[in-house]
Amino acid sequence: MTYFGAMQNEIYNAGLKGILPTYPVDFATLEKRAHEALGPSLTNYVAGGCGDEHTQDQNATAFHHWGMVPRMMVDCSTRDLSIELFGHRYPTPLFMAPIGLNGEASQDRHGDMAAARASAMTGVPFCASTLANDPLEDVKAACGDTPAWFQLYTPRNRELATSLIRRAEDAGYKALVVTLDTWVTGWRPRDLNASNFPQLRGKVLQNYFTDPVFRSLLAQPPEEDPAAAIFTWAATFGQVLTWEDMAWFKSVTKLPIVLKGICHPDDARRAVDSGADAVYCSNHGGRQANGGIATIDLLEEVVKASGDTPVLFDSGVRSGTDAIKALAMGARAVGVGRPYTYGLALGGAEGAAWVLRSILAEADLLMAVNGYPTLADVRAAGVRRTDR
Repeated sequence: MTYFGAMQNEIYNAGLKGILPTYPVDFATLEKRAHEALGPSLTNYVAGGCGDEHTQDQNATAFHHWGMVPRMMVDCSTRDLSIELFGHRYPTPLFMAPIGLNGEASQDRHGDMAAARASAMTGVPFCASTLANDPLEDVKAACGDTPAWFQLYTPRNRELATSLIRRAEDAGYKALVVTLDTWVTGWRPRDLNASNFPQLRGKVLQNYFTDPVFRSLLAQPPEEDPAAAIFTWAATFGQVLTWEDMAWFKSVTKLPIVLKGICHPDDARRAVDSGADAVYCSNHGGRQANGGIATIDLLEEVVKASGDTPVLFDSGVRSGTDAIKALAMGARAVGVGRPYTYGLALGGAEGAAWVLRSILAEADLLMAVNGYPTLADVRAAGVRRTDR
């Protein structure tokens, strides 16, 4: 059993030798330093959200109006943060949420590979995005023994969609995460003011450019006519999905199917009824719609509506405390997004792994201090609304 909280002893003991941490352990400092490393253009894309970014901000701040009550005289000398999901036992309840610009976030522009190596280093599964600077097969190999999941932006061309899914299956990914809310891009003023959309500049499109079906759509290979390849990508991206499409997804893959973007309990029930293997409660980090309600405030109803079907969660998670609160509400696993990408910006795989370890250490120590030795105890404790 891993005691993630021991990380703080490592830091303090190193300090006795005059060694300070290379990377920060708090989000505010991490964000500031990462923005400096990324530069204005990438910062706008990674840090930006939809509209006036109210929903994005609410995602993070809403955790503050949920609290947990400590319990004393409980033996928490050992803690168990492991979970069961998709037939596999994971050592932690965290996963690395899919982020489409990971590839550009690291200094070498191979951030997908760095994220995969961070996954291998920490045991935290990586959900690899369709949008990547390296082929999905290479990314999966870099994950080592840690299981990985593949996130799909479903193309309009079903043959291409099938090809991407089959490639993920053949590469050994353990789940297919279908994003539902991004058949069209939300209104993002930071990017619009800079007229900056990385994909139209050829960024993070390697899964398409290496795909045999996609290449068959081109008169010339992407290496010879990148502009035409980018135009073809733009013309094929963004299939509008309906519940009737679930039958097709289930016909083309044996992978567990996760539906990402579910925020309404009726949609959660429909997802379960249509055969989804997991419900993924997310509002895309506030990047797609500026509706104003934080995802954490919607999670409990989604969990109740999902019954025995596991619920994954992301949007606004900045700390181990945030993660524990989401788990207390019933999430089976919690996705970390921007924080680990900021780690990629500062130190590649090592930076991302440090961020994940920091979040796990805080979560572990919160459980220890609050009297929750297991995640079952966390769920039993639940949360309380603090501003009513």
